[in-house]
Amino acid sequence: MTVLSDKLTSLLGRKTAAALAEALDIHTVADLLRHYPRRYAERGELTDIAGLEIGEHATVMARIERVNKRRMRNKPGWIVEMTITDGRRRLECAFFGNAHQRERELQLGKAGLFAGKVTAFRNKLQLANPEYQMLDQDDDSADGSRLDDFLGAIIPVYPAASGMPSWSIARCVRQVLDTLEREEDPMPRELRKRYGFVELFDALHGIHRPQDQGALDNARERLKWDEAMAIQLIFAQRRHSAGSRPAPACPPKPGGILESFDKRLPFDLTSGQREVGEHIADDLCGEHPMNRLLQGEVGSGKTVVALRAMLQVVDAGRQAAMLAPTEVLAAQHARSLREMLGDLGQAGELGAADEATKVTLLTGSMSTKERKQALLDAASGAAGIVVGTHALIQDTVSFADLGFVVVDEQHRFGVEQRDALRTRGANDTSPHVLVMTATPIPRTVAMTVYGDLETSALRVMPVGRSPISTTVVPVNEKPAWLDRVWQRVREEVGKGHQAYIVCPRIGDEPPSDKSDKRPPLAVLDVAAELAAGPLAGLRIGILHGRLPSDEKDAVMRAFAAGKLDVLVATTVIEVGVNVPNATAMVIMDADRFGVSQLHQLRGRVGRGDVPGVCLLVTEAIDGTSTRERLAAVESTTDGFELSRLDLELRREGDILGAAQSGKRSSLKLLSLLQDEETIAEARLCAQEIVTADPALATHPGLAQLVSSVVDDDRAEYLEKS
Repeated sequence: MTVLSDKLTSLLGRKTAAALAEALDIHTVADLLRHYPRRYAERGELTDIAGLEIGEHATVMARIERVNKRRMRNKPGWIVEMTITDGRRRLECAFFGNAHQRERELQLGKAGLFAGKVTAFRNKLQLANPEYQMLDQDDDSADGSRLDDFLGAIIPVYPAASGMPSWSIARCVRQVLDTLEREEDPMPRELRKRYGFVELFDALHGIHRPQDQGALDNARERLKWDEAMAIQLIFAQRRHSAGSRPAPACPPKPGGILESFDKRLPFDLTSGQREVGEHIADDLCGEHPMNRLLQGEVGSGKTVVALRAMLQVVDAGRQAAMLAPTEVLAAQHARSLREMLGDLGQAGELGAADEATKVTLLTGSMSTKERKQALLDAASGAAGIVVGTHALIQDTVSFADLGFVVVDEQHRFGVEQRDALRTRGANDTSPHVLVMTATPIPRTVAMTVYGDLETSALRVMPVGRSPISTTVVPVNEKPAWLDRVWQRVREEVGKGHQAYIVCPRIGDEPPSDKSDKRPPLAVLDVAAELAAGPLAGLRIGILHGRLPSDEKDAVMRAFAAGKLDVLVATTVIEVGVNVPNATAMVIMDADRFGVSQLHQLRGRVGRGDVPGVCLLVTEAIDGTSTRERLAAVESTTDGFELSRLDLELRREGDILGAAQSGKRSSLKLLSLLQDEETIAEARLCAQEIVTADPALATHPGLAQLVSSVVDDDRAEYLEKS
């Protein structure tokens, strides 16, 4: 008999086991049985072609609409060209060789499964030499007998890879299921009874070989719960661990620097800023660490909220640290905080206010003299606010009395980096932590990805933000539009405004070994071409992460002062950069960026009293999910709406992987968009269990569930955090 921990070599043979390991990183019975079908179809039903991506290995169910055989042009032989359809979209297929056999098998009107790598030919999606299994063949035919194990009333279609098509995976799964032993269920009987779940053994059979829709629904319900529960148990343990540590209480101080700052504010706080500020102020008074996520649109005023919280901590005699993902953003934050504080941020200088503090910047590329002074300011307590990059996490950095940590753009950091600062409080305390992101997050993602944090949102935009129009520029289909892009940039500069041009790459990297796809456009190349061509005569600057720190700072200062017309940059300008006179942005190879990144980048324009324009230049083919993502960005500037659209278009587990450790996704069935009730219920249940049994010592099955659903690397990683 077979158990979940068994290796596949003895069950499937060395050759098949090696193919599964190489193609899909599947090694054990549990790995294989948790490689769930991507979708299901009934015999004769067609499956969507829409949303295929160039480069992916796809399996589609479709009907043959056209077959054509022609001679090859430059060498002997024949090509069989075929068009298949799912009833809404079409996909081209091309076969080289065995033309006569293809003609016999591939007949008009017949349906089949077609698997292969998606490529592009003449601006159309294509499968070249796909593997296929026809579904209309007689069961007693040679090919039909090979399908007996695969075809049923409900046909599973598996995520496939090169050399391992869906039907091969299905045969492996059937072989394993036929000998699978019923082991003790990791979910306690009382929980299964409370929620009406089937046993794990039955769920695994039901997800891979459902007898009917009811069995499939029961299997999905149980396996989704396993995923939700495993993740929520991890985060419940993290919340329990964080909450059990002491934190420095930082109550407000009458007549302190915060009160002076509030009196000088030249604008009224929005209702959202006031409400969130009150929540944070209350948390800072507590003797257990605040762990709060503050999300808000680009330009919604998160920095002011964070600064007011930092000043409350300074009033309590402690220090605050602000962690930024890039040196450009760290320097921008330090300048911005000093400007907002004025003489309240000039402690130790002539003309400083009586209650003033000092804002110190600490980055990795500072000169030895500057770094030594910054380290001394932090260690002595002379700096009430220390701003820096990941350099702040290093062991060589010490604080006199760190009471509060602000992490800006959390998605650019891992959990481990954020948590490294939690050990820096004085007298064995953990500082309060405020995590900020300008990427709005649906509630279910917040509960799952940031499950260890309380969440707040700023939805009200401050007065004075201008609208931004966004247009996709499909240069393959409309090559003349690119000329219009550069004309548009010149028009904005002619009106006295400035423009950003963003590229995915710097241009000084070593060449990639991959030759099947054009390298992403590079800052150094694009800047040179524009300066010699369509933007000749304009003042063009270059900014990227590998420039020396002082050079980066000089370029940003020149752009902010209006001494440059155009800034060609990488995503170092994605967050925090504030130049109100910049009204245009061109994003080259926009398909190489994610939805949230595009939204963040776009937020650099429209920051003054003139409307902004954002142009997304792409070679992506119409009908792909990449173009759908760009169309979503084009359709709305509402970040909260975009976050939902992004979630619909992305594989949801990728969000968890990127946000936590970058490992392979552990979410296979759970939908962060559709399963809000399941996630919320699992969160409550996990909290109840961990409150009574923090280490899951009396719940060995649930501890096993965590390790089976959350891979070993991630479980160890989260536990260490």
